[in-house]
Amino acid sequence: MIVYLASIILSLFYIYIIWRYIIEWDKIDLFKIPSNYTPSTFVSIIIPARNEAENIPKCLNSILQQTYPSELFEVIVVDDHSEDETAQIVEDIENQQLKLLRVADFTKGEELQSFKKKAIEIGVLNAKGQLIVTTDADCIAGQNWLKAIVSFYEINKSKFIASPVNFQNERNLFERFQSLDFLGMMGVTGGGIQGKFMNMCNGANLAYEKKVFEEVNGFEGIDHLASGDDMLFMQKVAQRYPNGIGFLKNQDAVVYTRAQPTFRSFFNQRIRWSSKTAAYKEWKVNFILLMVFLFCCNIILSLFLIPVFGFAMLLVFVLQLLIKIIMDYFFLGKIAAFFNRNDLMGSFLPAQFIHIGYIVTIGFLSVFVKKYTWKGRKTS
Repeated sequence: MIVYLASIILSLFYIYIIWRYIIEWDKIDLFKIPSNYTPSTFVSIIIPARNEAENIPKCLNSILQQTYPSELFEVIVVDDHSEDETAQIVEDIENQQLKLLRVADFTKGEELQSFKKKAIEIGVLNAKGQLIVTTDADCIAGQNWLKAIVSFYEINKSKFIASPVNFQNERNLFERFQSLDFLGMMGVTGGGIQGKFMNMCNGANLAYEKKVFEEVNGFEGIDHLASGDDMLFMQKVAQRYPNGIGFLKNQDAVVYTRAQPTFRSFFNQRIRWSSKTAAYKEWKVNFILLMVFLFCCNIILSLFLIPVFGFAMLLVFVLQLLIKIIMDYFFLGKIAAFFNRNDLMGSFLPAQFIHIGYIVTIGFLSVFVKKYTWKGRKTS
């Protein structure tokens, strides 16, 4: 019967792909900053910011306290039409390394589809650095963050570097679920890059050469999409430099942020992320995402088909659920250990059931929902 055959195929694929991520993650060398490291690269850190008055003081404080030589980096905050005191807070900080730019000053009369991409583009065009590093205004970096990124760049000569992002200070199960889900994304990011079969990343912690940004014409061709300043751009770079993509597996390179506090903000965030899926240039990315979505759909379908097919379908449901739980446990446990977040595994089981429903719900919504609200701006 077709339903049984589909269940077998999807289950085998899920076992294969999670096992592949585990193997590739283990292959990534743990990068260490050389003890005799002397930096030589001038870096421009670009932070697009919209309505981040609550977060940006801590963000900038963490960046301006880097152990990287102050004469070798600048910080460019690009204010994206903030409706709060974001720009004023940045202006009030007296530091020669810090520069404030406003999107409004560069786009008078210009109709924009992606404000964040425009903010980053403005930052890059006005940057003095050979290496561009981007992060978000709600992120906090450790003191050796920049030193880790730049030493990795200077040693490996990578054209594009994806670095880790982690959540912190969770207050409830919903936020711990997001943290576990995000750990999985980091494992997928590292494993996919290492195995050269999936280029994914998160814009909160990226680095790339300014000349590479210029060579691929920046966000040209993807600037009609509200999202995609990270993965879509990464895939553009990967097309030109297939061996120039690196993942920085290093604790010092992690930036920290917070999970979304409400279901509404969470779903808006994830719909925003999934809205760019159709534009991915790499078919393997879409294929893997589709197969994982279908596997989760199949688990739920099997549950509802138990009254129709009886014990055989109950067995299918139980086996599929066990496959997901066991594979995810080993995978997430390995990533949690790297991030020193073994505490999150205490919420693993309830988070698994949330995760199945989340994958199915977001998968369907991403097809039918084209409008969402993000940072007070309605986007389509």
